[in-house]
Amino acid sequence: MISIQSKLSQSKPSIFSIMSALSAKFNAINLAQGYPNYDCPDALKDLISYYLNNGKNQYAPMTGVKSLRQAIAQKYSQIYNISIDADTEVTVTAGATQGLFTAITAFLSQGDEAIIVEPAYDSYRPAIGFAGGTVVPYPLGKPDYKINWSEFSTLISDKTRLVIINTPHNPTGKIWQSSDMIALQEILTDRNIIVISDEVYEHLVYDKAKHHSIMRYPELYAQSLAMYSFGKTYHCTGWKMGYCIGPAHITKEFRNIHQWNVFSVNSFLQYALADYMADKETYESLPDFYGHKRDLFEKAMKGSRLKPLVSEGTYFQLYDYSHLSTESDLDFAKRLTRDYKVAAIPVSPFYTNGTDNRVVRFCYAKTDEVLLEAAERLCAV
Repeated sequence: MISIQSKLSQSKPSIFSIMSALSAKFNAINLAQGYPNYDCPDALKDLISYYLNNGKNQYAPMTGVKSLRQAIAQKYSQIYNISIDADTEVTVTAGATQGLFTAITAFLSQGDEAIIVEPAYDSYRPAIGFAGGTVVPYPLGKPDYKINWSEFSTLISDKTRLVIINTPHNPTGKIWQSSDMIALQEILTDRNIIVISDEVYEHLVYDKAKHHSIMRYPELYAQSLAMYSFGKTYHCTGWKMGYCIGPAHITKEFRNIHQWNVFSVNSFLQYALADYMADKETYESLPDFYGHKRDLFEKAMKGSRLKPLVSEGTYFQLYDYSHLSTESDLDFAKRLTRDYKVAAIPVSPFYTNGTDNRVVRFCYAKTDEVLLEAAERLCAV
């Protein structure tokens, strides 16, 4: 038998795969994995059909279809009152996760360190390991999940090459404030450190709050890449369509890796998305759309003994069960799935050291009927 030395010897099956499989086994309502159970807009599907049937089926340019890059540049130039060059600063990716992997492997070398804020989306750590880097975690704690910037600054070393941030934050549902961005900007001033800003839930912010993109802070943006997802914005996570925005000199190296691991993203979807982006209402309406679902689910859960933590953004909400059980969050999530037929995600896998705060994450990107049925089942816990 051939001997194989794994490049990710510590890698384990994704918690999303584990819980979704368990959900299917017990025929549970799946509030675990983060995807809508409703379809994307018909108008977008009509555009896709048009381009699919009108010859847009060959390779797209490596950087992305020009009309889509122009639409992206125009959108963010208007939102943040900055100048974004569609030719040198925007790259279309095969989903945000591919963009994140490309950015991490582009800028990390053997022995470099990458600081991540935990609980962290689970693709960060494997990508850092694959690149030969070392994860330096900054752990957040319930109920506030806020950063102490004095403590954070002590993690910076001569080996620090990357800082990865995520706002709105998965899995906690928290959003960063202007003070957070300014603090990070001050810490990184005159340091040769690149920031990767995961902003895939950019439009999913509630209670009239503002999304503080890296692009609002010019000095910070000058050393950053921002990642986005069409899947999260247009309810089409299965398409794996995203994009990366960053200064030309950083984007140049990002593309140098992108061209060899993906090269280009499917063409007809890009043409359709370029047209669809012209309607601002499609994304400006999302705070109301998802805010309704958040409020509906939380109201229906008032009869539950689980305690909600505030969801300021994303389409996730954490619930605390520490007053009910001493079970690990994984065991508790499995019991919810098995005994109450509702699947959730335990949060401990989002920590490098498996920190267990006895909270679980529910996804409320579901139809109202599904959310109400799930809440009724959970009220029996």
